Amino acid sequence: MDFLSEPIEKYVDTHTREESEVLKKLSRETHAKVMMPQMLSGHVQGRFLQMISCMVNPSQILEVGTYTGYSSLCLAEGLKDGGVVHTIDINEELLPMALCYIKEAGMENKIKTYTGNALDIIPTLNYTFDLVFIDADKTNYSKYYELAINKLRPGGFILADNVLWSGKVTEPVQKSDDETKAIMAYNEMVMYDSRVENVLVPIRDGVMIARKIK
Repeated sequence: MDFLSEPIEKYVDTHTREESEVLKKLSRETHAKVMMPQMLSGHVQGRFLQMISCMVNPSQILEVGTYTGYSSLCLAEGLKDGGVVHTIDINEELLPMALCYIKEAGMENKIKTYTGNALDIIPTLNYTFDLVFIDADKTNYSKYYELAINKLRPGGFILADNVLWSGKVTEPVQKSDDETKAIMAYNEMVMYDSRVENVLVPIRDGVMIARKIK
């Protein structure tokens, strides 16, 4: 679903600072070679993630859902010196592409990749995170959130992508549509979680931003 008209989308795109040449190259290769390239964050959302990261200036970032590494590279731009993005993906087939572009961007020391089930991996990460980005299988969003918030510092942020789910969150839900139900449950959970304050930003397919207050 297009939430904005094409002229507005084009205006936003042309008035957002350009991504790096490495990111442009990664975007082109993802669209040319990978199934479901719409999963890529892309130019505007990528610059949004970079901006959030620069504002937080984190030491440790947790990312659930690496895909081809575009969002990892964007998030890494805002790290403190010595900071690390810990990014997890269950799909090992895409890892070589992600690692190739991480190396090309000179981010080998800033991005650490993990392959496997994030529900198993997150509990093993002995870090206090400043920023978390969730963009993986929708049915486990709430579980990822609960695991991550326990490792998030007070004042830290959790961002979750696709929380408008092409507008399906506002429509009658089919009984078999587990993904839409999971996204709606996630949005409700965050909205009424006394540990955070939140805002849902209608950028691209929707990003829920939650700040841990206790």
